[in-house]
Amino acid sequence: MGLLVILTVYITGRGLGASGAVKSAVVTTADAIVPIHAHTNPYYSKFISSDKSPMYNWLVFESLGIFFGGLLSGVIFRRVKKIRVERSPKITNKTRLTAALIGGILFGIGSQFGRGCSSGAALSGSATFSFGGVIVMLVLFGTGYAIAGLFKKLWI
Repeated sequence: MGLLVILTVYITGRGLGASGAVKSAVVTTADAIVPIHAHTNPYYSKFISSDKSPMYNWLVFESLGIFFGGLLSGVIFRRVKKIRVERSPKITNKTRLTAALIGGILFGIGSQFGRGCSSGAALSGSATFSFGGVIVMLVLFGTGYAIAGLFKKLWI
């Protein structure tokens, strides 16, 4: 992973991350559904241009490649059997999916406040010896360890 991040920084001038692909999808969706809002919104309008779609971004292709590459690997090596919800026997599918949805929403909001997801901020930041990247990595793992006990009952 470290070599991939360094190679990506060398080739593209920036690191890896997935939140940029989600942002492109949100901007494209907003532009398709409510174009007036998308074009007048100071945040969305930065990513909209008349000559190319926000979806024409290498981060979108990176994320699609990760998803389909993982799926293809699972199919080839027979790890994909059927779609199921992995959960503890102590909780229901509904509780597990609700917790995952809330966690995903909070992570998405946090990635926008932090100007990137954990991949972009922590991995790419650390690979480029960014002080901010190191701080993000420490806070990310430290917070995870600190609150893991609160969520332990959702799994064990």
